[in-house]
Amino acid sequence: MFSGSENITKINFISFNTKNAKNMRYMFYKCNNLKEINLFSFDTKNVTDMSSMFSGCEKLNKINLSSFNTKNVTDMNSMFFDCKNLKNIEISSFDAQNIKDMSSMFCYCNNLDNLNLSNFNTQNVDNMSSMFEGCYKIKNINLSSFNTQNVTNMSYMFYLCNNLKEINLSNFDTIQVTNMKCMFYGCYNLNNLNLSSFITYNVTNMSNMFYDCNNLNSLDISKFATRKVTNINGIFYGCKNEILENNFDYFFQFDKQIMIKDIFNLN
Repeated sequence: MFSGSENITKINFISFNTKNAKNMRYMFYKCNNLKEINLFSFDTKNVTDMSSMFSGCEKLNKINLSSFNTKNVTDMNSMFFDCKNLKNIEISSFDAQNIKDMSSMFCYCNNLDNLNLSNFNTQNVDNMSSMFEGCYKIKNINLSSFNTQNVTNMSYMFYLCNNLKEINLSNFDTIQVTNMKCMFYGCYNLNNLNLSSFITYNVTNMSNMFYDCNNLNSLDISKFATRKVTNINGIFYGCKNEILENNFDYFFQFDKQIMIKDIFNLN
């Protein structure tokens, strides 16, 4: 509706009636100069698609969506993609139980340093790829409410979360996941990572999974099963030697020989 409206800096929707709206996809896409928006009057109870809704809103500093009813939304793919200046998102009231796609939802929200997802029930989500990719300033993410029983793609999920220091994934159910490529790539401030709850029977791609996690002192992948993995290139590239030494045995469960050069991405 306002997609590509580069000159708009402020929008107030006090008189807007959206009770029959079902699709808000790309609604404010690339509103590059939008700095302020009031959406408290929005009735979103019938909306099913919010993908790329605010994608490319580079000047937005904060957004309050606490009035949004998201019980029927199935797609939030790239909802806040490339919102480079966004520091605060109020979405703690979101009902996420019917969402299937959260890929790239907060991708490259470069200035986002606080994100409350403690009420998110993600029981039907199947795609979380690149969900937090490029969230450089986030230091801690609470994902304790996440239900990942149906997720198949976690590739690039925390890619380049450079300042991420702590993350608890003990509740993650990864039995359906097939792709973990670059999942923690560039998380060089992570010190400890406990993935002992991860079941990886169906994972085929683990390439660059811990690439450049060079401050990682402790990594627990004791439950990893790698018999279906076909791509393991660079999984520990840039990690400390002890990380490889402590976990190397898990990567000889393949039907074919694993080569050192693949694990370290050597030529």
